[in-house]
Amino acid sequence: MQVAGQIGLLTGCETELGQNKDLLCLQGGTVISIIGNKSGLKTKQLRQLERLGQKKVNPDEIIGRDLARTMTLLSTELNRQIGLIIHRSGKVEFVLLGDHTRIEIPVLSKIRSTGGRLRGVRCVHTSFHSAGPNEEDIMDMACLRLDMMSVLTMKDGYPDLLHTAHLLPQQVDNQDWNLLEPVHPAAQQQSCLSLIEHIEQEFSKAQPLGQVDKGHDQAMLISVSTGSLATAHESMLELSELARAAGVQVVDQVIQRRKKLHPRFILGRGKLTDIVLMSLRNGANLLIFDQELTPSQVRSVTSHTDLRVIDRTQLILDIFAARALSREGKLQIEMAQLKYMLPMLTTKDDALSRLTGGIGARGPGETKLEVDRRRINDRIARLSKELKAVGKQRYHRRNRRRKHDVPVVSLVGYTNAGKSTLLNTLTDSHIQAQDMLFATLDPTSRRLRFPQDTEIIITDTVGFIRHLPAELLKAFESTLEELFEADLLLHVIDISNPAWKEQVRVVEDLLRKLTLEQIPCLRVYNKIDRVHDSIHDNLPPQIQKELCISARDASTLQDLLKVMEHQLTF
Repeated sequence: MQVAGQIGLLTGCETELGQNKDLLCLQGGTVISIIGNKSGLKTKQLRQLERLGQKKVNPDEIIGRDLARTMTLLSTELNRQIGLIIHRSGKVEFVLLGDHTRIEIPVLSKIRSTGGRLRGVRCVHTSFHSAGPNEEDIMDMACLRLDMMSVLTMKDGYPDLLHTAHLLPQQVDNQDWNLLEPVHPAAQQQSCLSLIEHIEQEFSKAQPLGQVDKGHDQAMLISVSTGSLATAHESMLELSELARAAGVQVVDQVIQRRKKLHPRFILGRGKLTDIVLMSLRNGANLLIFDQELTPSQVRSVTSHTDLRVIDRTQLILDIFAARALSREGKLQIEMAQLKYMLPMLTTKDDALSRLTGGIGARGPGETKLEVDRRRINDRIARLSKELKAVGKQRYHRRNRRRKHDVPVVSLVGYTNAGKSTLLNTLTDSHIQAQDMLFATLDPTSRRLRFPQDTEIIITDTVGFIRHLPAELLKAFESTLEELFEADLLLHVIDISNPAWKEQVRVVEDLLRKLTLEQIPCLRVYNKIDRVHDSIHDNLPPQIQKELCISARDASTLQDLLKVMEHQLTF
């Protein structure tokens, strides 16, 4: 479903129209939007379509008797389906023109929502078949959150029956929608407005919209996997932890396994419809995908669901933006966000027509899109210079350490493995440490004295995670340079996590990617206090028992200090 571009304003004059273009007609001060293929239509027929858009419908009726008759007569004459998008107030928002077999509904982004779960408009279109709404009609009703979808069948060019479907707040017999009893347009008994308000109230009873109104996002997590479901479940568990770290309330999760990802929607259109219905029932206003989305995929899913859509990368960047405290950290995050945003940049067609050329400039000058891109590139260039300056300051600090010949130990590991907690316990510090992904971002260095009066510098760095965004890794180059100066790497591993082996592989792959594999690395198995006794006794033989610790318990760190001192001495 795609709204075609605006091509002109008419005052009843004849105009040659191409296929799939909008016709905006100005009559009596009212702008009427006709969407569809109008090629081959006569001026008289165009004016009849314009008059359809000027009609007013009684809010208690799905469609008026006279308007239904006009629609069917014109539809029979043109041999094309005709549809109307009607607001709850009775105003016709759009006139739709299809072909003999189907009709396309545009993206309704320009129509202001009513503030409830449903859009506040319904669709009524003619059909040359005797059946009611088909699968495509139901999908459009769900994805666009229409109040109703009505199909007006015809008989000898006149209205026959009005088949109306609406969404259900709860599934009934595994059905997400309900089909009303077909009636003739002249025999409508039930109030259309009362029925819609009742449906909206039922949706709100299950999950009130209060949390969203208070600014708390309620999200659905979506993962589309081409691999095993076990891997998808592990990744989804991590995504839910990322959402918790971002302060997002998760209301539902969806995992779909496909042979290959859909190039436009990532998942199948049928599953996308199910997600829209689930979001209506749960009050979700945000979709978070576990996969990285392309700009076109974000736009496609957004336009079909009318929900905000972000991917795993953007979620991680948002967490970093909220947690960064130092000036360097804020600069790094801003650069990563701008680099991520640049290919996502898009504007509406009407914005591109604004001219910003200087006096005497020939041609259109720069479009607004080009100006936005240029400003982002300029900002990225300025941030790069500032980060280089900060990097030089770090280099001078490292030089001073080298002059004093102070050994450096860097903590690395998966996020939430306990690196900050270990640093706090070893050095009696009070760095923020929480049981949360990416609780601390800014690198921290502290002095540590061994029992033999040997002094070292121990540094905490940002945690790693699978599928770490490339923009983030690039932006944190100056921070990760601290690792290159380390004499020893302490790889902190959360042994209580069932996926600890996979996390070890992720960290070691990233260390190789950063060309840090030549630095001695010592594995430290943390959170041993959370491991069940039977599991503790059956730990793999390659795990050295003296390196099994609890970062919160200083008494478990004595053997670790001895091993570290031995590594640095020899």
